[in-house]
Amino acid sequence: MLYSYGIIAVIFSDIAKKMEVQKRTLPFNKQLAYAFGMMGWSIMINLISVILVYLYLPPANSGLPRLITQAAVFGIFNVIAIITAGGRLIDAVYDPLIAQFSDSSKNPKGRRIPLMKLAVIPSLIFCCLVFYPLKEAESTANIAWLVFMLIGFYVSSTTYIIPYNALLPELAPTSEDKVRLAIWQSIGYVAGIGIASNAFNLTAMLQQSFNITSHIAALQYSVFIMAFAAAACMAVTVFAIVEKKYCTSKPSAVPLKLALKQTLSNKQFLLFIVADFSYFIAVTIITSGLIYFVTVLLGLPDTIGNKLMITMVLVSFLFYPAVNYFSKKIGKKRVIIFSLSLLSIVFLGIFFLGKSDIDPKLQIYSLIILAAIPLASLNILPVAILAEIIEKDVLDTGSNKEGIYFAVRYFFVKIAQTFGIALFAMFLLYGKDPGNDFGIRLNGILGFILCILAAFIFSRFKEKRN
Repeated sequence: MLYSYGIIAVIFSDIAKKMEVQKRTLPFNKQLAYAFGMMGWSIMINLISVILVYLYLPPANSGLPRLITQAAVFGIFNVIAIITAGGRLIDAVYDPLIAQFSDSSKNPKGRRIPLMKLAVIPSLIFCCLVFYPLKEAESTANIAWLVFMLIGFYVSSTTYIIPYNALLPELAPTSEDKVRLAIWQSIGYVAGIGIASNAFNLTAMLQQSFNITSHIAALQYSVFIMAFAAAACMAVTVFAIVEKKYCTSKPSAVPLKLALKQTLSNKQFLLFIVADFSYFIAVTIITSGLIYFVTVLLGLPDTIGNKLMITMVLVSFLFYPAVNYFSKKIGKKRVIIFSLSLLSIVFLGIFFLGKSDIDPKLQIYSLIILAAIPLASLNILPVAILAEIIEKDVLDTGSNKEGIYFAVRYFFVKIAQTFGIALFAMFLLYGKDPGNDFGIRLNGILGFILCILAAFIFSRFKEKRN
């Protein structure tokens, strides 16, 4: 009799768990709302990636004034590389602090959403101020201004993105849910890149429509319009999703030092991080360098940048169903390794841009379409893999450290992005103008090496498939 009661209790326990999962399954409109948050953050962060170096380190044919010194420091560094590296390093130290604060929060409205709400307006303000130097001429004051504005932007945007990413494993209870939500997140991120890439087109339109003679002023207006739209997108997530309704997580009681130690002792996570690190350096080089590839290597107008990004986004979307299919059929690991290998070929192609008699538009469009294929999977699967690593850690340790895991990941992502921007800017010392472009081409070789390295490292990752 007791044995029968035990079986009945187990059955009802399983039913209750299934009902709880069904209760927490995120409706379609909420998944869409979640994607909006990533799109908004992506617009802001890619405005920095796309425009920052171009504005403060412009090529000779850009029509922009020099705002800071172009001289090399110690013969290999330039000021913009040092500024971006310093700002990112401070931000990276802040990552685990905000993650621990989020993980251990006992706010009755949730651990993540309340923090994200606080970050929206500061992110908007600092994103705009980065592109409003004190003087429209070369000045030391502009250097100091850029340092403080970048730190303010990175810290405020981190306060949004770390809790945002920590929400994913909590909002998606099953492996399929994680991949599905990661796809929506990826759509938001790629759409943000596409929107940010229109900055130069919007600038040209504003100049023509409102007779704005100053190129830099029109560019600043474009940044403000896009940053405001980005903040509105970020706000959609924080007001549309009621955290307590869809998340059943509990505050972590693990101290920060121990949480970091447990996270960094996870071998699978470390393999993931190292490969991820190499990939993000490579991607940052593409984002920072696209306008140079177009205008310097191929002699095309900067307004073509948005058409290229839109093409990449649309082609990438076409391959999303294939990513979903093959990740189930052959596993996420094999898809990622293939994608990294294909992306390395894209980087090799950058080195040869403009060296043949092939139409320049055909060259760049072919490269962008080829790049869209691996980016489809590399924007989706790493987040889903990380969510599964976190889920296993929660089962093994009994503590919820989602924020810490994403903080460590984004610590390395930011260091990688810093390296990407810094290396790209440093290589420009070896040529960044038409007829003197070797520094730009060197970035293609660097990206090739990094993607091959990332593929090799990730080949050691042990994927546990269902």
